Amino acid sequence: MKRSPWRYLWSAQDIRRKLLITFFILVIYRFAAHVPVPGADLVAIQGILARGGAGGTLLSLLDLLSGGTVSNFSVLAMGVYPYITAQIILQLLVPIIPSWQQRMQDDPREGQKWMDRWTLILAVPMAALQAVGQINIFNSFSPGTPIISNFGFATAASTFNTLTIVISMTAGTMFAIWLGELISEFGIRNQGLSIIIFAGIVARIPSNLYSVFVNKSYVWQTLLIIAFVLVGTIFAIVVVQQGRRNIPVMYPGRRMGNRMSMPVKGTLPLMVNMAGMIPLIFAQSLLTFPAILASFFTQSSIAWVKNLATSMQNIFGGNSSAYWVLYFLMVVGFTFFYTNVLFQQQNYGENLKKVGARIPGVSPGAPTQRYLNRVLSRITFPGALFLGLIAIMPWLLSLIFPFMQGGSSTLLITGAGLLIVVGVVRDLFFNLEAELKLHGYDDAVLIR
Repeated sequence: MKRSPWRYLWSAQDIRRKLLITFFILVIYRFAAHVPVPGADLVAIQGILARGGAGGTLLSLLDLLSGGTVSNFSVLAMGVYPYITAQIILQLLVPIIPSWQQRMQDDPREGQKWMDRWTLILAVPMAALQAVGQINIFNSFSPGTPIISNFGFATAASTFNTLTIVISMTAGTMFAIWLGELISEFGIRNQGLSIIIFAGIVARIPSNLYSVFVNKSYVWQTLLIIAFVLVGTIFAIVVVQQGRRNIPVMYPGRRMGNRMSMPVKGTLPLMVNMAGMIPLIFAQSLLTFPAILASFFTQSSIAWVKNLATSMQNIFGGNSSAYWVLYFLMVVGFTFFYTNVLFQQQNYGENLKKVGARIPGVSPGAPTQRYLNRVLSRITFPGALFLGLIAIMPWLLSLIFPFMQGGSSTLLITGAGLLIVVGVVRDLFFNLEAELKLHGYDDAVLIR
């Protein structure tokens, strides 16, 4: 009788221990997510969310991705995103700095360890800068009642207060990163940070579901549309994320005494969506920046400056059609850009040449790299369009169904959040399946 290895998921002692450790660490993370920043005015934050506009849109997005830690301004309000930002910065700098690129090419394993170490170091100042910027931005959206009073470096008291808050928020971010590392080491292997982000996103879904019942006139119609769209979107994400273009590769045979074995046929899989959800974060960050900048000038005494600032907030605040069109175009553009950066770091042309492998009909070295670049550009195009559509899906739904107004919470989760959730669940599935097979629980036919 053929038995699925999943029936042994809980009976395998080692795997059960890893699952319990992961769950216990997530419980600690969720408790820490409710520890507020000293002196935070939660009423002012709720006022920004209620008013909407650029401030409300930005806070809603950050709150959704952080699992509700922004709405209560927890010490984990930044989550692990400073670490991700540091990681992206270093990845973009590698092809620019020749010595770094050479280090990564000479010994990829040691180069990755070096990259991980410096990403962790860079995450500390990035977290401190993001804490200062986040508080200043939120205070600008609520000038009458600031979220953090007496924030700045004007006096000794305000300096002490500012340093205390920045240190506590930076410590919260590093604590979240540490929990993620513990999960990767003692829990689900190599998925710690992803599971931390996943937990934050999923934790916000019940609150968004409640808002559907409270704020919607067509509750059941909305729920049916959400269920249909989510199921279809999840299916499409899985298909696209699994999409590969297998390039045939001929590897040289091995020497067997005085003879050489026949060349070995293999494939080089190129992903349809290599960039993941990073383009959505890039585009969202750049699009909200003009609205944030304009918020400092909305109270200007100069008429044309005030009008320009108001127009910028209306366009880039997330409530206009121009915002969503720009969002779609920027996601598509950033997908091509980031995919090209990641692919150039792999340097498949030279790596295949070093091991004596080649693609049939293509010269080794630089011609192979150019050929792979052309193929990757073609298969990235549908992946980029797909990411763009995922990003603007709430807006498209509001156009088709006018009663489904609600921004990011329309689908209970943002496009970037849905990509993260599906990706983490898929990776978790494959990881646990590999663990089960490693312990001997495979799909072998067992006889009673």
